[in-house]
Amino acid sequence: MDFLNINYLSVLVAGVAAFALGSLWYSVFFGKAWQKLLNFTDEHLQKGNMAVVMLSSLVLMVVVAFGLAMLIQGHTNPNSEAGAISGLYHGLITGFVFVGMSVGINYLYQRRSFKLWLIDAGYQILFMGIQGLILGAWH
Repeated sequence: MDFLNINYLSVLVAGVAAFALGSLWYSVFFGKAWQKLLNFTDEHLQKGNMAVVMLSSLVLMVVVAFGLAMLIQGHTNPNSEAGAISGLYHGLITGFVFVGMSVGINYLYQRRSFKLWLIDAGYQILFMGIQGLILGAWH
């Protein structure tokens, strides 16, 4: 693996894009449904150090983007004009097959609802698709 060919700016942008999507996903789009499915109150969500939670989430999303960039680099022809489409494909497939199914396995044992899986896994799949699109476009 050649780490010199990874576009680190695209990795950072992909991480920030996933973070921005998560902000909308868990507030505007599905925030109340997610809270209800987990029996979380507004007060419960305000407990703890939110700065640490948010910064740690951003760092982890950048790590995911870096891993996806390595995968895309190893499976994409750099001379191809379909870099963004290939990146999107890699992100969605990786998100669905590895992340979505792993979350699903955990939720089965935890007796979590299918609706919660749709919210959480849906976010993961979509954010990896967006990351792949960004990374593939800049590959």
